[in-house]
Amino acid sequence: MDKTGSIEVICGSMFSGKTEELIRRLKRAAIARQKIELFKPSVDVRYSNTDVVSHDRTALRSTPVENSSSILLLAGDADVIAVDEAQFFDEGLTDVCNQLANQGRRVVIAGLDMDYLGHPFGPMPQLLAIADDVYKTRAICVRCGNLANYSYRTATGDKLILLGEMHEYEPLCRKCYLEMMSRK
Repeated sequence: MDKTGSIEVICGSMFSGKTEELIRRLKRAAIARQKIELFKPSVDVRYSNTDVVSHDRTALRSTPVENSSSILLLAGDADVIAVDEAQFFDEGLTDVCNQLANQGRRVVIAGLDMDYLGHPFGPMPQLLAIADDVYKTRAICVRCGNLANYSYRTATGDKLILLGEMHEYEPLCRKCYLEMMSRK
């Protein structure tokens, strides 16, 4: 029987559980004795230089890579190829994911769907468009307790990429996000 490839995208704001969900799916694939390969952008060194680590400190071994084409070279014969922090990759990630899925592999992607300005982030819009399955995670707004979709930057500066945690970002609902952005 031929394997059918697929692309699954897990997206949402910061602190919404994207990496936690990615790790959960990979652990289940490992239980099913599937060979997994996990990649992350080499720029992401927040918790570990090599592991993918969720905010609750759950970790899984990964391979840091500089660009999306490296994923094709290093995926080997893995049944499941996963990518964390996909928003930090180049636009070629979409083609890489399509190639892997077309080879009959399961591709699982996690990333921010929007940047701190509320704009689509990196290759995520294209990945969402080609995905066979999209799972949107939501955080809790730290201001009002409603469901949050936005990553509000509390740190100063306007660099698009600023790796951070709760010191630099807050998850906010639409209402609180718009209120905070109007104060800037």
